[in-house]
Amino acid sequence: MKNKIKSLLISSLVITSATMSYAANNYPENAVRIIVPYSAGGGSDSVSRALAEALKPKFPEGIAVENRTGGAGSVGMSYGMHAKPNGETITMVAPELVMLPHSGNGGDIDYKKFKHLAIVNSGYAAITVPADSPYQTLDSLLNDAKDKNLLFGNSGTGSIWHIAGVGMEKAAEVEFTHIPFKGSSAAITSLLGKHLDAVSVSYAEVASQVDAGLLRTLAVLAPHRLIDAPNIPTAKELGYDVAIGTWRGYSVPLETPDYIVNYLTDAILEAAESDEFKTFMAVSNNDIDIIGPEEFEKKVQREDTFYAELISGL
Repeated sequence: MKNKIKSLLISSLVITSATMSYAANNYPENAVRIIVPYSAGGGSDSVSRALAEALKPKFPEGIAVENRTGGAGSVGMSYGMHAKPNGETITMVAPELVMLPHSGNGGDIDYKKFKHLAIVNSGYAAITVPADSPYQTLDSLLNDAKDKNLLFGNSGTGSIWHIAGVGMEKAAEVEFTHIPFKGSSAAITSLLGKHLDAVSVSYAEVASQVDAGLLRTLAVLAPHRLIDAPNIPTAKELGYDVAIGTWRGYSVPLETPDYIVNYLTDAILEAAESDEFKTFMAVSNNDIDIIGPEEFEKKVQREDTFYAELISGL
């Protein structure tokens, strides 16, 4: 009887191993989508589309970006979190994944319900005004904010760029009227239309308009000057102790099998090192910042604690 049970167990293990091997060898069998929880045209969208293009050789049935906006990113991240764990849905995640739950605007999103694959990009907020704005310096903008109702656009209530604007006003001891939009591109469009006094979004998202002479960036909320914009001062060097930025990573639902997680992680890390992706990132003023799954998980945990403390003090 014992030998029969042993034999059955061995047979079961062999079948399971063979099934897993077959599954691993046949993934991906279907098209894959990357859920971007922000609007088309913004930094998260453009970086994800460039990454999807570099990933195409690994996905013969196709890989494409799908924008699902709303709730400063919570709608798209929730959708991805609840997707079938079959490797056909990857979700782009950002600091809002851990920020929004602490502000009460995160719906049901929970970083613990994802397996985190890799981060490919990071960037810092840039305080930007129209090129013909009367504000030539950050100090002139902040001095006027003491007496005037300045309209400050961002990518959505509770978003990283909203928090960056709040961080700037706290450091300067002033108050802005924060105007939320459904993504950075909409805020920038409004700024170009002279409907706002300033925006806080990433420098990469305004760089082309700055180069074209349509916008002017007064300062970046970074710990050091940006390599792509060495002439723009940091808020810190101007006397305002604030540095806030974003990162863009990719995750899948928690129950996703390890063989799929490994395939996706390796594919993303390889694509992020490709000449195609590097060229796009350089041309678009986006900084490549590659972080693998273990450090990604630790980073999310650290930032969950950081934003819990920051947001509770606002």
